Amino acid sequence: MKIKWYGHAAFKITTDKGIRIIIDPYESGAYDGALAYGKIDEEADIVMTSHDHADHNYVKTIPGKYALVNKAGEHDMRGVKIKAFPSFHDNSAGKERGNNLIFVIAADDLILVHTGDIGHALDPDLLKKIGKTDILLLPVGGFFTIGAAEASKMIDSLASRVTIPMHYKTKKCAFPIAPVDEFIKGKDNVRVLDKAEVEIRKDELPAKPEVLVLQHAL
Repeated sequence: MKIKWYGHAAFKITTDKGIRIIIDPYESGAYDGALAYGKIDEEADIVMTSHDHADHNYVKTIPGKYALVNKAGEHDMRGVKIKAFPSFHDNSAGKERGNNLIFVIAADDLILVHTGDIGHALDPDLLKKIGKTDILLLPVGGFFTIGAAEASKMIDSLASRVTIPMHYKTKKCAFPIAPVDEFIKGKDNVRVLDKAEVEIRKDELPAKPEVLVLQHAL
C-alpha cells in the first residue's frame, strides 16, 4: 500500500492492485487563501470525505468517474472494504463544528484508519468498532481538532503501529493550529521523511509504534 500526503488532511492511498483512494480533498486557496496547498487533480477510483467543510470535501477538481463515500456505513468497493463511523468535529457532540466520519479501510492485509477532523476522545464502543489499527492518519494541530496530547492518547488507545500526523500548521496552512513539532516533541521512534509518499507492507510494520512525518506533495 502506498500512502501519499497532498497536505492538510488529504491523502491518496494506492493499493497493491492499483485501486486509488483519495481522502478529504481540500479546496486550494480556501478560507481567503489560508489553505494554500496546490490543487488536487489526480484521478481516483474512490473518493472519501469526512465532513462538509471546504478543506475536506472539495471533489470538483478530481477528474473521471469515482465512487463517493461520504456517509456512515459499510462499503465494499473493488476489493476494498470500508467502514465509516460517525463521530464529532468537537468535544460537544457536534454543537460547535458538526459531525465527522472516521474511515476504516481494509486492503493489502492492512487496516488504515483516517480520523477526519476528530475533535474528541474515542469512547469504548467506538474503539471496539474501529478495532485493530495498523496505520493511523491523525490530526494533531489542535484548535479545530484534537491536539498533540489528545492525539498521543488516541495512538495508545488504538495501538497503532504506524501513525502519520496531519492537519497541522505549515507554510501553506495559515490556520491557528500548532505545527507538527509540538506533537513529535519528546517522542521515541519518529521518522521525518523528505518525501510525500511512503509504501507500507504488512510484513514490514515496525515492532514498536512509529510516527512517520511526510512532506506535503502540493
